[in-house]
Amino acid sequence: MDEQSRRWHATTILGVQRDGVAAIAGDGQVTYGDVVMKHGARKIRPLLDGQILAGFAGAVADALTLLEKFETHLRDWDGNLRRAAVELAKEWRSDRYLRRLEAQLIVADTDSLLVVSGEGDVIEPDDGVAAIGAGGPYATAAARALLRHTQMTAPEIAEAAMQITADLCIYTNHHIVVETARRQDDAQHE
Repeated sequence: MDEQSRRWHATTILGVQRDGVAAIAGDGQVTYGDVVMKHGARKIRPLLDGQILAGFAGAVADALTLLEKFETHLRDWDGNLRRAAVELAKEWRSDRYLRRLEAQLIVADTDSLLVVSGEGDVIEPDDGVAAIGAGGPYATAAARALLRHTQMTAPEIAEAAMQITADLCIYTNHHIVVETARRQDDAQHE
């Protein structure tokens, strides 16, 4: 087996926004080549007391490095998700060390859902659904169908779409974690 096919890879991270709620879901599988090494990894992190969510796919050490950089940018920009994501993408693309990192991030708050990559991309989907990782296309399709044809909440859609993805994608398991972010005023009324 060549080195490329034995790399650590494979996960699915899905972000969904609906009615002022953002949810990011991720599976727990970590794969090395054709071997499942771990079933219950946590690939989603709530940031700024749960106001912002971040999920990662790719090499774990690389993704954690990027999450730390993203958190620094969030603090520097007083929690402005869009600005922090753009600054991270700029730094990621221009810094010689960071350019070598192999990961992608989905970041979200109640107003924005963004995919951030090392190519300098900061992409906001038109429909409030974004996914990264090996099962990304499956999760996107399932979430879009549920968003358009049900009244399910963002966390319910994220969970159901990830379960469908786990049924289809060999690199996605059924150990699903869902985190949600709500508008500050909505969270205080609960």
